[in-house]
Amino acid sequence: MKKGFIALSPLVVFILMYLVTSIIAGDFYKVPITVGFMVASMYAVLVCGGLPLGKRIDIFSRGASTGQMMLMIWIFILAGAFAHTAKVMGAIDATVNLSLTFMPGNMLLAGIFLAACFISLSIGTSVGTIVALTPIAAGVASQTDTSVALLTAVVVGGSLFGDNLSFISDTTIAATQTQGCRLSDKFRVNSFIVVPAALVVFVAYLFMGSGMHSPQHIPEVSFVKVIPYLIVLITAIFGMNVMAVLALGILSSGAIGLLTSSFDFYGWTSAMGDGIVGMGELIIITMMAGGLLELIKHNGGIDFLIRMLTSHVGSKRGAELSIAALVSMVNLCTANNTVAILTVGGIAKQIGDRYGVDNRKCASILDTFSCTMQGIIPYGAQLLMAAGLAQLNPISILPYLYYPLVVGVAALLSILLRFPKRYS
Repeated sequence: MKKGFIALSPLVVFILMYLVTSIIAGDFYKVPITVGFMVASMYAVLVCGGLPLGKRIDIFSRGASTGQMMLMIWIFILAGAFAHTAKVMGAIDATVNLSLTFMPGNMLLAGIFLAACFISLSIGTSVGTIVALTPIAAGVASQTDTSVALLTAVVVGGSLFGDNLSFISDTTIAATQTQGCRLSDKFRVNSFIVVPAALVVFVAYLFMGSGMHSPQHIPEVSFVKVIPYLIVLITAIFGMNVMAVLALGILSSGAIGLLTSSFDFYGWTSAMGDGIVGMGELIIITMMAGGLLELIKHNGGIDFLIRMLTSHVGSKRGAELSIAALVSMVNLCTANNTVAILTVGGIAKQIGDRYGVDNRKCASILDTFSCTMQGIIPYGAQLLMAAGLAQLNPISILPYLYYPLVVGVAALLSILLRFPKRYS
């Protein structure tokens, strides 16, 4: 028992280092999460007893550089290059304007939600969607005498749809890579859970927004700039390798940017470079999380945690509930859904394998519950960003966050009712 607690203690050090210092500072982004992982990693090397220091570092490095970790890093690099190139080229603005152009007045709430869903599904980032749509939502609210908090919450909810489901989302990549399944397979499982939830919320917004009117003076849509997102979405849905999908996205957004004079060749390379650099923190976190978990695994910590979590588990349902609880608790402490998945992904994989949980369902549980938790914590990046852009207190947005709550209920029911049957 004592050895198991010592083996797991690096995780406790990380959570305390990040959570406690953030609470003291009153800002959950005051302490860089990379510093939290660095301190926990140094501590993990220190308490890995019975081995020379060089051997301990070798174990850490082996975990940080596994084939699975390196594949994830290559995907992050390509995703960063594509996302920023498309943004500089004007694809986000074009997609936003396209969504608003075809939006009837009585569908403003539902339409903004649908736009946020489509944009986040296309670009794979909730924060990027919030940055693009929140100013528009706040403007619509002022023009239609509607609650700014409500419209901001609509954007946040729709942004989490794509964060959870998109092929190029950090959480999707992390969940599928840690569970060893294809992105397209996880997409199918997730669709059965989150699409009905999104439809329920969409219908609710239809009724709530029946008396609203469309804003005026929407900029002209540049249809050609939407093409890269459509290429990525369609090729990914048809099962093309994610590396090839992102490469096509980079090439198509670059070509369109050159043809429309959005940038020259050097502007394109600069956009790709900035996008790659922007993924640097996530890459560092990925490697340190891999090394940290490898040391914990070497010392028997993962086996100990699995025994504790599954001591009263005797079925697939119990195993899935334990995975959902684990990723939710870690996400609550770290305020970062990708980090939560990376931290517990290896443990979830072992629990799933032991009790015969389909790895596609396991990846879906990790992603869905982490995104649900991320969507309702007022100190998460999504709510902080949305509140800042709309000039609100993040707490004021919480009562209107229907989508994350409905998705959480749907995900819990999918475990309790063994749905979808094919993957349960």
